[in-house]
Amino acid sequence: MARKTKDMSNRLARQFCVRNGHDFSLASCPTRAAEACGLDKKTGKQLLKERIGRLSQLQSVLYANGTWSVLVVLQALDAGGKDGVIKHVMSGINPQGVSVTSFKQPGPVELSHGYLWREHLAAPAAGRIGIFNRSHYEEVLVTRVHPELLDHECLPASLRRKPTFWRDRYQDISHFEQYMARQGTIVLKFFLHLSKEEQRKRFLRRIDHRAKNWKFSPADIHERQYWDDYQSAYEEAIRRTAHPDAPWFVVPADQKWFERLVVIEAIIDALEKLHLKMPASDPAMAAEMEKARKQLEAEAPKAPHHAVH
Repeated sequence: MARKTKDMSNRLARQFCVRNGHDFSLASCPTRAAEACGLDKKTGKQLLKERIGRLSQLQSVLYANGTWSVLVVLQALDAGGKDGVIKHVMSGINPQGVSVTSFKQPGPVELSHGYLWREHLAAPAAGRIGIFNRSHYEEVLVTRVHPELLDHECLPASLRRKPTFWRDRYQDISHFEQYMARQGTIVLKFFLHLSKEEQRKRFLRRIDHRAKNWKFSPADIHERQYWDDYQSAYEEAIRRTAHPDAPWFVVPADQKWFERLVVIEAIIDALEKLHLKMPASDPAMAAEMEKARKQLEAEAPKAPHHAVH
């Protein structure tokens, strides 16, 4: 049964993976797929709970080795579930080995540097998992839909007018991710693919439920009118930057539990392929530990001596 579950989990991750975007079509990707994968909500949630334990084991080994690292890039339209993925998928992970960076609208300092500058600063150190909640892809998504935002970036006008401007950005992003891969960072990119109807329902829940009001932003409703433009921007970004060293996972996001399961399976699959093991102690360290053990045992309090009457 365990082997069957593992095989199913691996397939679950891989069927939504895009390693070569040459013929990629976002319209052909489902936003709901649990039923087609033979999963119901009860089974999926139980499997997610089990797999959180497996991810915790793998993360401990990753941290102990201190060589490889993992970068998880989460991209989605508003209400796509990025925060929920982070909360649920990483719930069993040692916080010391994980960092989450939420990339908001860039400020004056960030705008005065190249758009990949802050991603370099936030990249995960060896042995750690780094999560980008939004990322450098905003520079070929939001700015592609709203090119007037480029007015705020310190770019020479002659470069902005180049006919290859967007193609160059895709190339820069791909080169950045391939560089990271060559330095030992596993790059996994997730587009949480939400349907327009499911987004509408989630926005209404944010309005109707007081506990969710804080999530509502009028800007989200404003951006919804650009839905088709964003779909085209995502399709182009995935098509141009999907690479074996930095694959995209187009995750059906209409069912939150299924979305989270696909993400965790992709991370587990990538870590298992590294075949990492806990580092062995060298002979000198083993001798030091044995010496320390004897010293600590010698410090144990003596049992009180009771006189015999």
